[in-house]
Amino acid sequence: MQGKTVVATGATSGIGEQAVETLARQGARIVFVARDRARAEATLGRLEAIAPGRAHRAHLADLSLMRETARIGAAIAAEEPVVDVLINNAGAVFSDRRVTAEGLERAFALNHMSYFLLTARLLARLKAAPAARIVSTASDAHRGATLDFDDLQGEKHFNGLRAYQRSKLANILFTRELARRLTGTGVTANCLHPGVVASRFADEAGGWATPIFSLVKWFAISPEKGAETIVFLAQSPEVAGLSGEYFAKRKIAPTSGPARDATAARRLWDISEGLMAAL
Repeated sequence: MQGKTVVATGATSGIGEQAVETLARQGARIVFVARDRARAEATLGRLEAIAPGRAHRAHLADLSLMRETARIGAAIAAEEPVVDVLINNAGAVFSDRRVTAEGLERAFALNHMSYFLLTARLLARLKAAPAARIVSTASDAHRGATLDFDDLQGEKHFNGLRAYQRSKLANILFTRELARRLTGTGVTANCLHPGVVASRFADEAGGWATPIFSLVKWFAISPEKGAETIVFLAQSPEVAGLSGEYFAKRKIAPTSGPARDATAARRLWDISEGLMAAL
């Protein structure tokens, strides 16, 4: 990773924080997006202590808002001539249905559209790298979910856990369609299940989600362990040139049937592109 630039979201806690710290130790310069200024400054301080003198950079944005994601993507693209690795890792689960100021359901906006939009805004910079990699955090929570294109954002029927599962399915479908579209460019795209991790995830979910996930975390793995597959996909020569796959524990893993639906992947892409175009 010596001399490479890594852009990451969800990097101020949990697996994202552990991943960027590990990559910094291996030589990377880290550029990350955070919502909270205090957390951003704390992460930046740790990165400077781990790997001083590399001009690590923090950007502030609310990635649940498309305009904010587009703005910060444009800002990073303006500052970084080359992006070697993009890590899409921001995400959350919400117990109740709320919409953003732009009218999108929060889990769909943050967990899916931020991946789609930030990747789109940085694609030219990724293509400028010799062999760039896009790494997106999905989850085995996608199993059992399908995308209902007549109710994609839960306007008719909403369940917080189901919305999260669908967003993670969307991450896999996005990765597969992205990899197809990047064929021949030298840029690869893969996604992963990090495991059930004891982190800040779901701490602000509210309702039923916070106590349930708090209990689950007693049996969860550490953020350091959960970050291993992100780091592996970002830098391992074993996956150089490999694209469109879903990984768990640093190995290609099976997905559900709906996660292999190429027609659904293209339809989701078209809808996402339409939302992006409406900005």
